[in-house]
Amino acid sequence: MADLKDFAEQLVNLTVKEVNELATILKDEYGIEPAAAAVAVAAGPAGGGEAAEEKSEFDVILKAAGGSKLAVVKLVKELTGLGLKEAKELVDGAPSAIKEGVSKDEAEGLKSSLEEAGAEVELK
Repeated sequence: MADLKDFAEQLVNLTVKEVNELATILKDEYGIEPAAAAVAVAAGPAGGGEAAEEKSEFDVILKAAGGSKLAVVKLVKELTGLGLKEAKELVDGAPSAIKEGVSKDEAEGLKSSLEEAGAEVELK
């Protein structure tokens, strides 16, 4: 049991970069998408009867920076209000969520802006 407690403590103390690397490993080697699982777990209990309704909130996921990484980093910085270092880490850690829980119109606007900069984007 002590080993699990140590493991949990290690997970809690991971940096953002390490969490992104862990997510990539889980996805590539084991086929597990942590972001999708976390969203499903968080939305599960509250979702109840809303599942049949049209989805009103979307997550904008950066899948890859594409050829012009610098332009994508600058745009992510502008869109999210993050600092340059944090925006770069977010882009380097792709796939990663740029914005979560936004309206359909805002999500589509963000997606088109990021795609114009050369990024690969997905809406969930």
